[in-house]
Amino acid sequence: MNDNAINALLLTLIAGGATSVGALLTFFVKQNNFRILALGMSFSAGVMIYLSFMDILPMAITNMSADAEISKLGHIGAIAMFFIGVFLAGIIDYFVPEHLHSDEHPQKDKKNFASKRAHRAAILTALALAIHNFPEGFSVFVTSLENITVGVGVAIAITLHNIPEGVSVALPIYSATGNKSKAFWIATASGIAEPIGALFAYLIFAPILTPTISGMALALTAGLMVYIALDELLPMAREYGEEHYGIFGVFGGMALMAIVSVVFGH
Repeated sequence: MNDNAINALLLTLIAGGATSVGALLTFFVKQNNFRILALGMSFSAGVMIYLSFMDILPMAITNMSADAEISKLGHIGAIAMFFIGVFLAGIIDYFVPEHLHSDEHPQKDKKNFASKRAHRAAILTALALAIHNFPEGFSVFVTSLENITVGVGVAIAITLHNIPEGVSVALPIYSATGNKSKAFWIATASGIAEPIGALFAYLIFAPILTPTISGMALALTAGLMVYIALDELLPMAREYGEEHYGIFGVFGGMALMAIVSVVFGH
């Protein structure tokens, strides 16, 4: 691997490591503060919904339309993959290990009920973000190989939006269980997908990677993220927060990602 490739890989490590920074920020939150848990869940939902509809899905449509003989076919294909992602998220949701489900009533043991639901939601969120980070790592890597200056700009943008993604994974685990180690390492694992994605894509998938394949993966990811936001995160935010907490958090997450996209757009 030449110097350019090494530098490109280092950039993906930095960008992926930003999820760990987000995880560390959550440790300043008081454990079992259900208002903060609700706000964090809805904030996470806002981040994921905004990324899916304003960033990931448009990229998928562009990529698939570029390869299609008729651009509308590419658009239709991307939308179809989005809903396949929604369906896949439902399947994953169904098969999440049973010990993460809770049959307890929230009013009888609110702390334990919240702990189990938050843990389950965080695992689903981490899985979706790990899939999302895989093509991001490839993007940073390839861009940096072509032009290291441009690659640094892309890495900065991804680093900044990976911080709230790290919060979205770590906060529900730490708020409900108080386990700093678990919260940190699960969030970090979702970010590690970025450099792993870069390395694997460069060594294995680069020869066969086309805009269509990339677009399909992106659209699938968007469907996964929207399902998790609507089915897991927002219901929890409404259940454990006060009135309007959920909506404040959703638009707060969207606003932050919008600012990052405008100021550090890539």
